[in-house]
Amino acid sequence: MNEPSPATAAPLARLIQEFYKLPGIGPKSAQRLAYYLLRMPAAEAQALASAILEVKEKITLCTVCQNVTEIDPCRICSGQQRDRTIICVVEEPLDILALERTQSYRGLYHVLHGAISPMDGIGPEDLKIADLLARLRSGEVTEVILATNPNLEGEATAMYLSRLLGPLGLSVTSLARGLPAGGDLEYADDVTLTRALEGRLEIRG
Repeated sequence: MNEPSPATAAPLARLIQEFYKLPGIGPKSAQRLAYYLLRMPAAEAQALASAILEVKEKITLCTVCQNVTEIDPCRICSGQQRDRTIICVVEEPLDILALERTQSYRGLYHVLHGAISPMDGIGPEDLKIADLLARLRSGEVTEVILATNPNLEGEATAMYLSRLLGPLGLSVTSLARGLPAGGDLEYADDVTLTRALEGRLEIRG
């Protein structure tokens, strides 16, 4: 980002710089957001700042599924009505929200927090794969659904996991590709996700 204009007050310039660090925010958007906050009533600005601090202070990762939560274990992992024989593996916490909207899946989840991407320097050891394997040692799980995104990184991650899980004697399935190639789960509509869950396919290593 270019250096802020000398006409920009230092606190405002700092706010613009901080907004610009956020994903998907360009220099113009950063400036618009900063000036919007400047015009915002003080009470609303304080509420926003408080919400940001509360997230950083209270939100943690579930020690079971690695989803973001304010209680540990999270409500899904501790829910008595969930099917504990199935784990759906997703890349990000937002993917869980998308799948839960369908109301057609009642199993558990596991969040990898990313996908294998050699170009970005992300390998299997950078993901929550070891935590997944630890969960499977109990023998309670009989099926693992690989619900990674239908793009190059997601497919590479799914193939790596299928080879890793194959020898464990589990049923390893993936979502049926009613999902668009190159898309993300969080943007898929509920009907598409429901059909993908219902038509999942077994992966053979």
